Amino acid sequence: MLKNIPLYIGLRYTRAKRRNQFISFISAFSLIGMALGVMALIIVLSVMNGFDREMKGRILNVIPHGFIDQQPMVSDWQALATKVNAQPGVVASAPYIQSSAMVTYDGGVEAIELHGIDPAVETKVSVVDQHMIVGNMAQLEPGEYGIVMGRILASRLMLATGDKIRVTSPEINITPMGAFTRSRNFTLVGVFEVGAQVDSTLALIHLTDAQKFLRQTGVQGLHVKTKDLYSAGLIMNQVRASLGDEFRVRDWSQTQGSLFQAVKMEKIVVGSLLMIIIAVAAFNIVSSLVLMVADKRSDIAVLRTLGLNARQVMAIFIVQGCAVGFIGTFIGTILGCFVALTLTSIMSVFESVLGLQIFDPEVYFITQLPSVLLWQDVAVICGIALGLSFLATLYPAYRAAQIEPAEALRYE
Repeated sequence: MLKNIPLYIGLRYTRAKRRNQFISFISAFSLIGMALGVMALIIVLSVMNGFDREMKGRILNVIPHGFIDQQPMVSDWQALATKVNAQPGVVASAPYIQSSAMVTYDGGVEAIELHGIDPAVETKVSVVDQHMIVGNMAQLEPGEYGIVMGRILASRLMLATGDKIRVTSPEINITPMGAFTRSRNFTLVGVFEVGAQVDSTLALIHLTDAQKFLRQTGVQGLHVKTKDLYSAGLIMNQVRASLGDEFRVRDWSQTQGSLFQAVKMEKIVVGSLLMIIIAVAAFNIVSSLVLMVADKRSDIAVLRTLGLNARQVMAIFIVQGCAVGFIGTFIGTILGCFVALTLTSIMSVFESVLGLQIFDPEVYFITQLPSVLLWQDVAVICGIALGLSFLATLYPAYRAAQIEPAEALRYE
């Protein structure tokens, strides 16, 4: 029976009415703060997981999984592609030429990333052809100087298919008449939209036209697609070993890795900041228990005279504080998981009621707030909340155990 007394009294203190209403207010405030902190942390991390998934799903579907370059250029890309495609884990490869350029039309000027590709093989390593909203990749024919660009880039210049645009290379030509930039007219034959940053920067032309325009006899290198996106680093390392040091071999984590590392770091920073809410709730538990110990000094003294030792008195207040933390964490977890799982629907209802669109597709690359609930995040958040609740009980419980019965009952 004595073993269960701390648990029984601690839970009884949790739901009992206090003589001092301020103590009740602090206890309720700590419970609500714990619930709100846990709920907010679950929702925010779920939204950041959703953005991370959207970015990976959109960007990594467009960019190649790997790159193989050679300086100054690859003269026989067909032989290189045959060798690369024979490597384990490689699905396909395609030649490319990449250069920065400026495109002008009717007074508008935009900086672009110009890629020369072979449409017949580029479709094996990229999904851009599956996201054409006007025209198709097959319209990029050698010698016709056609160009395909992203929807945002085309809309900024107010272009329509068939429009003639001026593409200027940053390279300078030295002639007897002076130094001039290289430029040429191209015809817009297609527009794509993948819902990523490339919609505002990427323009594609035929490989043969790129060689003539940029005056290159070979290609810059190969785009490579692997069987497993997340094993691209290991696969490209094997390709590097088979090709030797004359080629520069990279994977998507080296070209886009900083972006996803930034998202991961942002998730850690935001999570740490929101953890302050839980820490404040834990401090409120400390405050409420300290006041509770002061309010129950005579009760503690009576329990000590009836045979409870200091450790059992500590256990009473540890149980009480942990109960408040557990209830707050439980409520916050239930509410946070519910909101995270239904956030898209909630935002849709919110937009329909107010008659507005929060994420304008002309500005953002998404139309809805994404949310991905990871149970690992929930487990970590609950563990930290319960751990802080437990730590918050130690000092007040220790103070309660130090109360001397004779001193507390002297003036009773």
